[in-house]
Amino acid sequence: MASVQATRLRKGNLIKLGNDLLRIIDLHHQTPGNLRGFVRCRMRNIRTGTLSEQRFRSEDDVERAVLDEQQMQYLYNDASMYYFMDTTTFEQIHLTAEALGDSVSYLIPETVIRVEFFDGEPVGIELPQTMDLTVEETAPGIKGATASAQLKPARLETGLVVQVPPFVNIGDKIRVNTETGEYQSRA
Repeated sequence: MASVQATRLRKGNLIKLGNDLLRIIDLHHQTPGNLRGFVRCRMRNIRTGTLSEQRFRSEDDVERAVLDEQQMQYLYNDASMYYFMDTTTFEQIHLTAEALGDSVSYLIPETVIRVEFFDGEPVGIELPQTMDLTVEETAPGIKGATASAQLKPARLETGLVVQVPPFVNIGDKIRVNTETGEYQSRA
């Protein structure tokens, strides 16, 4: 296990508190007036799915879970399970929508991604920095429009809605930042 200072924690990190393995869903670094700063984390227990909140002092060391990563291909999903296949052994695993969190908005069948394992058990995925997704629904493009400050909503093939410039049309492939969920460019 590797220790990391509480101020260096990021959304999506996996930490170990006691015997529990927790994924950080949301965190805020707060420095109230002349008091000492602290980090408030909202976390989901990987094994039980329960949510909890924890405060760490800025100088606290938190134990980060050391994960094994394996390249796998996303196959499909049914009601609440997402299925992945090891491309060398063809062995299949599944993860729940809760374990994947916001990552499900970026999953396209046949995409090869890294699946994270802890003690041989799949616990989540690591997405690439950006994903190329097709626009399925948006307002019609404006002829001659350039990248201006005006944005419009666009629904992508995975159901994700992002704000895009006015020149983006239905059927266009766009690059989306998987950390922020923001439009980057046309693909």
